[in-house]
Amino acid sequence: MPIFSVLELARSLWSDGRGPILTAIAAGWFLSIGTRMIYPVVLPHLRTAYDLDLTTAGLLLTVLFVAYGLGQFPGGVLADRFGERSILVLSTAISVVTLVLIVTARSTPVLFLVTALFGLGVALYAVARYTILVDLYPDQVGAANGVTSAAADAGQSLLPPIAGAIVAVAAWQYGFGFVIPLFAVAAIGLWLVVPSTQPDRPADGTSSLETARDVLSGLRRPPVVYGTGLLLLGVSIWQAFTGFYPTYLIEVKSLSGTLAGVLFGLFFALGILVQPLSGAAYDRIGIRRSLLFVMGISGVGLVLLPLLEGFWPLVGVTVLLSTMLGFATVTQSHLILALPAEVQGTGFGILRTISFTIGAASPFFVGAAADRGFFDEAFWLLAVLAGLTVALGVITPRVEDDDGNGVSN
Repeated sequence: MPIFSVLELARSLWSDGRGPILTAIAAGWFLSIGTRMIYPVVLPHLRTAYDLDLTTAGLLLTVLFVAYGLGQFPGGVLADRFGERSILVLSTAISVVTLVLIVTARSTPVLFLVTALFGLGVALYAVARYTILVDLYPDQVGAANGVTSAAADAGQSLLPPIAGAIVAVAAWQYGFGFVIPLFAVAAIGLWLVVPSTQPDRPADGTSSLETARDVLSGLRRPPVVYGTGLLLLGVSIWQAFTGFYPTYLIEVKSLSGTLAGVLFGLFFALGILVQPLSGAAYDRIGIRRSLLFVMGISGVGLVLLPLLEGFWPLVGVTVLLSTMLGFATVTQSHLILALPAEVQGTGFGILRTISFTIGAASPFFVGAAADRGFFDEAFWLLAVLAGLTVALGVITPRVEDDDGNGVSN
């Protein structure tokens, strides 16, 4: 995309007083997802501190991602009922409390429990930030989602390496603890900047039943069904890959923890470019061709990864792998546009719960495979899933507006 087009897009997103709101929302997402990705970097230290094997370590990541998945549906319902600002602030406040509990955990069961609570808290943010952007940017939802997704990738490229550096010279608890005051500041900023909304609430059981019927009707739409399958496949790949990439680089590729953290940070830093460009591509050319690019290239990277040795070849393959970060912007923009406007929060929450909860099993299986000497093969299996994603994207029906006109290719 030419530079002048990028600047024009930025001016458009900032217009009409929306810029500060988008910035506050993106900042909260920067912290939420960036902190979640501290887990893979700190995982080797958690294994030592709690005497975890790779299978149990994978289970810890699965618990985090399952909790994140299960929290999507209530997050959507609460956003529809109480408004996005309240839920965004609530999510950041929960993160403050649960992070305090994580750094003070004294046993493995407690660590698993508070990890689940943290995942639930972050999940509340996820749906609310999508639905409020649909209201703010009805004609640029892909680009706006791309900006917030890029902020998440910035968080994932910066916070985990910082945590890794801190853990290298101090206890692992400080790797989580340094973000606690940042979450407190984010909660205040969201409350002050994001406008309050008063969503319609069902007055009685009849209207609630009608709402449930509307949700079920919306979920049966072919673009929604296919889009959910795409999201499930992409989430399975992403959660397994990001959960174990640093550990794989250390234990299989023999990189130091510092260099593994650098590559992990590079992966997400490239997403800062991939996410908005993927969102803009979705707005212009639709889901089919966008997914062909983001998942096709990353699939090639997953095939090459076990075959390469040395830092610089791994830098190159990390560049290829970073394109997978665009899948979320593309598939979720497609889904939220495919759902009826009156049930977007609830419907989107249900679909994210289904996708993230089922997809959360992938880190556990990768950890179990690694314990049995099949770490390389696990990444090749992820490459197969990337190919299936591309194939399903090709046959995904386009989204149409109320007059039957296509709004997504």
